[in-house]
Amino acid sequence: MVLPGKIVFIVLDSLGIGEAPDAGKYGDVGANTLGNTAIAVGGLHLSTLKSLGIGNIAPLLGVSPEEHPIGCFGKMQEVSKGKDSTTGHWELAGIIVEKDFPYYPKGFPPQVIDRFLAATGVRGVLGNRPASGTQIIAELGDEHARTGFPIVYTSGDSVFQIAAHEEVIPLQELYRICQLARDVVMTGEHSVGRVIARPFIGASGKYQRTPNRRDFSLQPPGTTMLDLLQRRGIPTVAIGKIDDLFAGKGLSEKIHTKSNEEGIEEIIRRAKSLDRGLIMTNLVDFDMLYGHRQDAKGMAAALEYFDRQLPRILEALRGNDLLLITADHGNDPTDASTDHSREYVPLLVHSPDGKKGVNLGVRKTFADAGKTVVDYFGADEEVIGGSSFLRLVARA
Repeated sequence: MVLPGKIVFIVLDSLGIGEAPDAGKYGDVGANTLGNTAIAVGGLHLSTLKSLGIGNIAPLLGVSPEEHPIGCFGKMQEVSKGKDSTTGHWELAGIIVEKDFPYYPKGFPPQVIDRFLAATGVRGVLGNRPASGTQIIAELGDEHARTGFPIVYTSGDSVFQIAAHEEVIPLQELYRICQLARDVVMTGEHSVGRVIARPFIGASGKYQRTPNRRDFSLQPPGTTMLDLLQRRGIPTVAIGKIDDLFAGKGLSEKIHTKSNEEGIEEIIRRAKSLDRGLIMTNLVDFDMLYGHRQDAKGMAAALEYFDRQLPRILEALRGNDLLLITADHGNDPTDASTDHSREYVPLLVHSPDGKKGVNLGVRKTFADAGKTVVDYFGADEEVIGGSSFLRLVARA
C-alpha cells in the first residue's frame, strides 16, 4: 500500500499519558503528564484533540471519550533504555537503543572537565552538578558574569549542559564550545545523549533563558525512517529541534524555531505547500518551559493553545494525507522531579479519507510510528523496528 501524499508527524515534547510498566525502575511510579496536569488545573479544554480521540486513550479530566472520533487512537510504550528526548525520537524513527546513555548524578568526573577545558580553551567552569537550569543560572549567574566561566551542569537525563549569558559568551562562541564538547569530550564511555547550549540574558536577580537553545545529539547508530525516505527522494522536512536530535541525518530541509507558536505556523506553511513527503516537528515548549519548571498551568495553557490551532493543521490535509500526533517521553509537572518521566505516549492518527474511530491499542514500541511512515511511502524495509498500523488507519 503506497499512499501518494504527505505525513505531518507532530511530537508534543514530553506529553506522556501515564506511567509505563517499567516506571518503577526510573523512579516514576505515578507519573502521568497529561492526566496529572488536567487534575492540577481542574480539567483541560481540548475540543479538537477530543474529536480525534485523546479522551478515548486514558482518563483525562475535562476531556470525555468521543463517541464518534474522527481520528484513530492508542498509546505506545518505549522499549529503549532511558527516558531522554534522543532515545524517544530515535525509537519513533525506528531505532531501539539497547544500552542506556551515561548519567552523572554526582557531576562530571575530573577527566571530563579537564578534557573540556583543554579542547575548548575555557579557563574554568562553574557548577558541575545536577541542577534545574533556571535555578543554577540564578545561583551562579553573577559569578559567571564576573569570571566569564561557563556554567556546566547535568540533570536526571543524559545531558552535558552549558549555560552562558549571551553578553558574556556570545551565541556563536557558545555553540562552538558545545560542538567541541560533543565531538571531542563527550565521546566513548562519556557519550551522553545530548550536549545542550543554554543561553540566557538579563541582570543580577533577573536572569532568564532565551529561545536560542541548541541541542548537539549523537549521530543515530543505524538507519532511521528519515534515511529510508531520503534515499528514495521523498522530501523530509524537519521543524524545531528534529534536526538537532538526528544530527541532521536523513533530512532534506531543516527549519529551526524558537517557540511552539512559531513551530505550529511552520507546520501549517509547509503542509499547505508540500504535496508529498514527511513533515516532522517537535514542539518543545511543553518540556522546556513547563515540564522542567513544574508549571502545570503553563503546560495546560500551551496544550489548549495547540488544540485551538489544530483545526488549521487539519484544514491543510487532503485525501490520503496523514496526521500523526504523539510524544517522546513524559515530564510530569506535578511530581517531585524536574526531570523526564518514563511514560506511555499518546498516539492520534487522522486522514481525511482514512478510517475513523479505530482503537490502535497499546503499541509495543514507539517504532511502530516509524514503521508506519515508511510503509506509507512504500519504503517498508526490514531495517527498522516496529510494526506498521497503516492498514488500520488508511483505506486501501
